[in-house]
Amino acid sequence: MSRYFDMVDSPEHVKKLTLEQCEQLAADIRQELIQTLAKAGGHLGPNLGVVELTIALHKVFSTPKDKFVWDVSHQSYVHKLLTGRKDRFHTIRQTNGLNGFSLRTESPHDCYGAGHAGTALSAALGMCAARDKKGTDENVVCIFGDAALTNGISYEALNNISSTTKKFIGILNDNEWSIDKNVGAIASYLNKIITHPRYTQLQKDLEGLLRRVPKGEVAIRLGHKAEEAIKGTLTDVALKKSEPGLGTDGKGGSSSSLIFEELGVKYIGPIDGHNLPLLISILEFAKDFPEPVVIHILTKKGRGFEAAQKFPEKFHGLGPYDAKTGLTPSSKPGTAPNYQDVFGQAMVKLCRKDTTLVGITAAMPSGTGLKFLRDELPDRYYDVGIAEEHAVIFAAGMATMDMHPVCAIYSSFLQRAYDCIHHDVCLQDLPVIFCMDRAGLSANDGPTHHGLFDIAYLRCLPNVIAMSPKDEDELVDMMFTCTHTKHPTFIRYPRGAAEGVPIKDQPKLLEIGKGEVTQSFANNGRRKVALFGLGNMHSVARQAAEQLAAAGHDCAVINPRFTKPIDAALHSFYGRTADVIVTLEDHALMGGYGSIVNEHFADERITTPVIRVGWPDEFIEHASSVDYLREKHGLTAGKVVERVNAEFQAAGQAAANSTVAIA
Repeated sequence: MSRYFDMVDSPEHVKKLTLEQCEQLAADIRQELIQTLAKAGGHLGPNLGVVELTIALHKVFSTPKDKFVWDVSHQSYVHKLLTGRKDRFHTIRQTNGLNGFSLRTESPHDCYGAGHAGTALSAALGMCAARDKKGTDENVVCIFGDAALTNGISYEALNNISSTTKKFIGILNDNEWSIDKNVGAIASYLNKIITHPRYTQLQKDLEGLLRRVPKGEVAIRLGHKAEEAIKGTLTDVALKKSEPGLGTDGKGGSSSSLIFEELGVKYIGPIDGHNLPLLISILEFAKDFPEPVVIHILTKKGRGFEAAQKFPEKFHGLGPYDAKTGLTPSSKPGTAPNYQDVFGQAMVKLCRKDTTLVGITAAMPSGTGLKFLRDELPDRYYDVGIAEEHAVIFAAGMATMDMHPVCAIYSSFLQRAYDCIHHDVCLQDLPVIFCMDRAGLSANDGPTHHGLFDIAYLRCLPNVIAMSPKDEDELVDMMFTCTHTKHPTFIRYPRGAAEGVPIKDQPKLLEIGKGEVTQSFANNGRRKVALFGLGNMHSVARQAAEQLAAAGHDCAVINPRFTKPIDAALHSFYGRTADVIVTLEDHALMGGYGSIVNEHFADERITTPVIRVGWPDEFIEHASSVDYLREKHGLTAGKVVERVNAEFQAAGQAAANSTVAIA
């Protein structure tokens, strides 16, 4: 680290640096990011792209009074380094360390927490409205990416800015990527602005203007010359439809404008997002500008690290890597495949045999595994951008036309489309297949990404068929089974490595709502424990059964498979024959599988005690590993054994007390 990075412990220190020192600071920060994240991983590419922007923001504005609202906020690492957290930066995304996103409880400089795209414009506008009501003077700066403009919430916010406040500063960080390459008309539209031949000359004119005039004159001239030069002249309408010598108003002026201008927000740009002096000048202007403004900056994801620029998708967020080469460790021979890869490869095979199948992702082809379908059968693949609501309704529309769309969306991201699942899919009983990766913990990412609520939010909806596989072979069986149904189907499975079991050449058609007994009672006269291990918790149930058997208990292990409908006969049988029932789920206990079993037992007048193992009624923190969090919160075989023994001990004590009372 250079002496400039050593000197900076707060935003006030940034303000004391000269421009030349700030540029050196930018180089230092890039090295800090590359070297530190190489050890444990993180969101490298996005943060390398916003180094100059973040320095400029802290040079011009004063947090925590002024508010920076980061969309998604995975690109806030540089902000953390400049706001008193650099001594803890090596702990980012690790157990008891800094969060990988903005977190209000972590620092007063983090005014808003987020982990999903499309929230920043609405949140920032809400802050502006509150400021206006209170009569205070803090600045609110919203930093949102071009990928956020594929999300409908962003447009709902943009539609309200000019009618809600007179002072709003937005920064459109345009790097052409979310995690994968951005898709859709908005991405194409922004690209037309950037690649138009007039842009280069306009950039030179704008930079020259800023160098020649004081800030007050900049405001005046930007309001006339630069604004007129930028808006309209770079749009398709102005370029293609205007007559020679005339603007689109037919009077020699330019009346066509960018989408922001049409919504009542002044537009400046595009400008070089790595030109620190230019960024500072523009932000100084925006700080005093009396109207809502959006500054369109162009940045390079992964700037300063060749590997990250060459492979932006990989370096969006990754594990440990070599800080010199960017190479990541190879999987060890014999390592089980990741669930998303099993899903993706199965999709290709199923699509080859079933022409009604298509795959839909919301900007996550690699994370979901649909990259395999994209690469091998591109005509059966749709990427709709960060637009989960649209993905679900788009799938519903396809399903009305005798197609069988497969929506591959993370469990926590699918929460955003809940009304669409209800209103557009389930209400019409359409055969849309939902494959929900990250159902369970996404340990390093934390509570914004943990998929712990889908059983609860789906079980109340009519027409739903919901299931969870115990291993990768059963995942493929469930996918195959879903293609043979005419109802909405949901499969939840975890992030990361599967169980390592072989996958059959021909998938098996499962009977809807039927569970599987993987270990029966031995009927040896011992106390009976029935363990219902749902999904990836089935292996934990088997481990617990081994330990309980060693302690003298007779154990049965059941793979429930389905959370809706459940296998009522199977649950009732073991509810009446076991001394204790244990339910295990990688889901919140509130409203989850254990709750379903308890409700079923109540309806059937079954009084056998139920020990529910799952996640507590709180937002689970981030940590270095899933194992650490399971141990902390009691989702291990050892904890199951402790609770079963405690239950038997309590039952024995209660029986003894009852005998004494009778005597």
